[in-house]
Amino acid sequence: MAFILPELPYAKTAFGKDLSEETFNFHHGKHHNAYVVKANELVAADAALQGKSLLELIAIAKGGAKPGLFNQVGQIWNHSFYWLGLSPEKKAPTGKLAELITEAFGSVDALVDKLKAEAVGHFASGWAALNLEDGKLVVTSYHDADTPVAHGATPLLIFDVWEHAYYIDYRNARPDYAGTILANHIDWDFVALNLDGQGASRADQPG
Repeated sequence: MAFILPELPYAKTAFGKDLSEETFNFHHGKHHNAYVVKANELVAADAALQGKSLLELIAIAKGGAKPGLFNQVGQIWNHSFYWLGLSPEKKAPTGKLAELITEAFGSVDALVDKLKAEAVGHFASGWAALNLEDGKLVVTSYHDADTPVAHGATPLLIFDVWEHAYYIDYRNARPDYAGTILANHIDWDFVALNLDGQGASRADQPG
Protein backbone atom coordinates (compact mmCIF):
# COMPACT_ATOMS: atom_id res chain seq x y z
CA MET A 1 0.00 0.00 0.00
CA ALA A 2 1.38 3.41 -0.97
CA PHE A 3 1.57 6.27 1.49
CA ILE A 4 -0.89 9.10 0.86
CA LEU A 5 -1.00 12.81 1.53
CA PRO A 6 -3.39 13.10 4.51
CA GLU A 7 -6.30 15.48 4.31
CA LEU A 8 -6.09 18.62 6.42
CA PRO A 9 -8.48 18.61 9.41
CA TYR A 10 -9.71 22.13 8.53
CA ALA A 11 -10.25 24.32 5.49
CA LYS A 12 -7.19 25.96 3.93
CA THR A 13 -8.87 29.34 4.45
CA ALA A 14 -9.63 28.74 8.14
CA PHE A 15 -6.61 30.64 9.51
CA GLY A 16 -7.12 33.84 7.55
CA LYS A 17 -4.00 35.94 7.17
CA ASP A 18 -2.19 34.10 9.99
CA LEU A 19 -1.64 31.11 7.66
CA SER A 20 -2.96 31.80 4.19
CA GLU A 21 -4.57 29.44 1.73
CA GLU A 22 -1.53 29.97 -0.49
CA THR A 23 0.76 28.74 2.27
CA PHE A 24 -1.33 25.59 2.69
CA ASN A 25 -1.36 25.04 -1.07
CA PHE A 26 2.43 25.10 -1.17
CA HIS A 27 3.32 23.66 2.23
CA HIS A 28 0.77 20.85 2.30
CA GLY A 29 -0.02 20.42 -1.37
CA LYS A 30 3.54 20.61 -2.71
CA HIS A 31 6.20 20.21 0.02
CA HIS A 32 4.44 17.57 2.13
CA ASN A 33 3.22 15.80 -0.98
CA ALA A 34 6.74 15.70 -2.43
CA TYR A 35 7.93 13.71 0.59
CA VAL A 36 5.05 11.28 0.10
CA VAL A 37 5.88 10.80 -3.58
CA LYS A 38 9.60 10.29 -2.96
CA ALA A 39 9.03 7.90 -0.05
CA ASN A 40 6.76 5.77 -2.22
CA GLU A 41 9.42 5.66 -4.92
CA LEU A 42 12.10 4.53 -2.46
CA VAL A 43 9.88 1.87 -0.90
CA ALA A 44 8.77 0.56 -4.29
CA ALA A 45 12.42 0.06 -5.24
CA ASP A 46 13.28 -2.06 -2.18
CA ALA A 47 11.23 -5.19 -1.43
CA ALA A 48 12.55 -5.29 2.14
CA LEU A 49 10.81 -1.97 2.89
CA GLN A 50 7.42 -2.79 1.44
CA GLY A 51 4.52 -3.26 3.83
CA LYS A 52 6.24 -1.24 6.57
CA SER A 53 4.47 1.64 8.30
CA LEU A 54 5.95 5.12 8.57
CA LEU A 55 7.08 4.47 12.13
CA GLU A 56 8.67 1.17 11.14
CA LEU A 57 10.54 2.83 8.27
CA ILE A 58 11.74 5.65 10.53
CA ALA A 59 13.13 3.03 12.92
CA ILE A 60 14.85 1.18 10.06
CA ALA A 61 16.31 4.32 8.48
CA LYS A 62 17.43 6.27 11.56
CA GLY A 63 21.04 6.69 12.59
CA GLY A 64 22.31 7.09 9.07
CA ALA A 65 21.35 3.60 7.92
CA LYS A 66 19.23 4.94 5.09
CA PRO A 67 19.47 8.76 5.14
CA GLY A 68 17.55 9.30 1.92
CA LEU A 69 14.63 7.25 3.18
CA PHE A 70 14.79 8.78 6.66
CA ASN A 71 14.48 12.30 5.25
CA GLN A 72 11.28 11.40 3.42
CA VAL A 73 9.45 9.33 6.02
CA GLY A 74 10.56 11.58 8.88
CA GLN A 75 9.16 14.58 7.06
CA ILE A 76 5.89 12.82 6.27
CA TRP A 77 5.41 12.01 9.96
CA ASN A 78 6.49 15.45 11.16
CA HIS A 79 4.20 17.28 8.77
CA SER A 80 1.20 15.06 9.52
CA PHE A 81 1.67 15.64 13.25
CA TYR A 82 2.19 19.37 12.72
CA TRP A 83 -1.14 19.79 10.91
CA LEU A 84 -2.98 17.93 13.64
CA GLY A 85 -1.54 20.24 16.28
CA LEU A 86 -2.94 23.40 14.69
CA SER A 87 -6.35 24.94 15.32
CA PRO A 88 -8.13 27.76 13.45
CA GLU A 89 -9.61 28.91 16.78
CA LYS A 90 -7.67 29.87 19.87
CA LYS A 91 -7.86 27.19 22.55
CA ALA A 92 -6.54 26.79 26.08
CA PRO A 93 -5.07 23.76 27.85
CA THR A 94 -7.26 22.10 30.47
CA GLY A 95 -7.15 19.20 32.91
CA LYS A 96 -3.99 17.15 33.31
CA LEU A 97 -2.20 19.03 30.51
CA ALA A 98 -2.81 22.36 32.22
CA GLU A 99 -1.43 20.91 35.47
CA LEU A 100 1.71 19.65 33.75
CA ILE A 101 2.25 23.02 32.06
CA THR A 102 1.98 24.86 35.36
CA GLU A 103 4.33 22.39 37.00
CA ALA A 104 6.99 22.64 34.29
CA PHE A 105 6.73 26.25 33.11
CA GLY A 106 4.54 28.18 35.54
CA SER A 107 1.92 29.21 32.98
CA VAL A 108 0.70 28.66 29.44
CA ASP A 109 2.20 31.99 28.39
CA ALA A 110 5.57 30.89 29.75
CA LEU A 111 5.35 27.64 27.78
CA VAL A 112 4.44 29.54 24.61
CA ASP A 113 7.42 31.85 25.19
CA LYS A 114 9.69 28.82 25.66
CA LEU A 115 8.41 27.17 22.47
CA LYS A 116 8.82 30.43 20.56
CA ALA A 117 12.38 30.86 21.81
CA GLU A 118 13.19 27.29 20.76
CA ALA A 119 11.61 27.80 17.33
CA VAL A 120 13.28 31.15 16.69
CA GLY A 121 16.65 30.11 18.10
CA HIS A 122 16.85 26.88 16.13
CA PHE A 123 19.53 27.38 13.48
CA ALA A 124 18.45 26.63 9.91
CA SER A 125 15.69 24.15 9.10
CA GLY A 126 13.96 21.93 11.61
CA TRP A 127 11.24 21.55 14.19
CA ALA A 128 10.47 22.80 17.69
CA ALA A 129 8.72 20.25 19.84
CA LEU A 130 6.92 19.63 23.11
CA ASN A 131 7.51 16.12 24.45
CA LEU A 132 6.60 14.17 27.56
CA GLU A 133 9.66 12.67 29.23
CA ASP A 134 9.49 10.81 32.54
CA GLY A 135 6.12 12.38 33.25
CA LYS A 136 7.33 15.95 32.66
CA LEU A 137 6.94 18.35 29.74
CA VAL A 138 10.11 19.17 27.82
CA VAL A 139 10.69 21.68 25.02
CA THR A 140 13.33 20.73 22.47
CA SER A 141 14.07 20.93 18.75
CA TYR A 142 15.16 18.69 15.89
CA HIS A 143 17.25 19.46 12.82
CA ASP A 144 16.09 18.97 9.26
CA ALA A 145 13.96 15.79 8.97
CA ASP A 146 14.77 14.47 12.43
CA THR A 147 11.73 13.56 14.48
CA PRO A 148 10.87 12.79 18.11
CA VAL A 149 9.67 9.29 17.21
CA ALA A 150 13.22 8.38 16.13
CA HIS A 151 14.40 8.94 19.70
CA GLY A 152 11.80 7.18 21.81
CA ALA A 153 10.16 10.42 22.93
CA THR A 154 6.45 10.80 23.62
CA PRO A 155 5.54 13.62 21.21
CA LEU A 156 2.80 16.05 22.18
CA LEU A 157 3.30 18.86 19.65
CA ILE A 158 5.68 19.62 16.80
CA PHE A 159 6.15 23.02 15.18
CA ASP A 160 7.61 23.53 11.71
CA VAL A 161 10.42 26.08 11.39
CA TRP A 162 11.46 25.22 7.85
CA GLU A 163 11.33 28.42 5.84
CA HIS A 164 8.66 27.06 3.50
CA ALA A 165 6.30 26.91 6.49
CA TYR A 166 6.11 30.67 6.81
CA TYR A 167 7.89 32.55 4.00
CA ILE A 168 4.79 33.31 1.92
CA ASP A 169 3.01 34.99 4.83
CA TYR A 170 5.89 36.24 6.97
CA ARG A 171 8.86 36.42 4.59
CA ASN A 172 11.98 35.94 6.74
CA ALA A 173 10.30 36.95 10.01
CA ARG A 174 10.31 33.60 11.77
CA PRO A 175 9.66 35.29 15.16
CA ASP A 176 6.38 36.76 13.87
CA TYR A 177 5.26 33.39 12.50
CA ALA A 178 6.19 31.53 15.68
CA GLY A 179 4.66 34.14 17.96
CA THR A 180 1.39 34.33 16.05
CA ILE A 181 0.78 30.62 15.57
CA LEU A 182 1.97 29.41 18.96
CA ALA A 183 -0.08 32.01 20.82
CA ASN A 184 -3.28 31.68 18.80
CA HIS A 185 -3.45 28.47 16.79
CA ILE A 186 -2.37 25.46 18.83
CA ASP A 187 -4.90 22.68 19.29
CA TRP A 188 -4.33 22.03 22.97
CA ASP A 189 -7.06 19.38 22.94
CA PHE A 190 -4.91 17.39 20.50
CA VAL A 191 -1.84 17.97 22.65
CA ALA A 192 -3.72 16.61 25.67
CA LEU A 193 -4.80 13.51 23.75
CA ASN A 194 -1.15 12.66 23.21
CA LEU A 195 -0.40 12.41 26.93
CA ASP A 196 -1.48 8.77 26.76
CA GLY A 197 1.45 8.00 24.47
CA GLN A 198 -0.72 7.47 21.40
CA GLY A 199 0.39 10.64 19.62
CA ALA A 200 2.86 8.90 17.34
CA SER A 201 0.19 6.59 15.95
CA ARG A 202 -2.00 9.53 14.98
CA ALA A 203 0.48 10.56 12.28
CA ASP A 204 1.50 7.02 11.30
CA GLN A 205 0.39 5.30 8.11
CA PRO A 206 0.35 1.59 7.31
CA GLY A 207 2.70 0.45 4.59
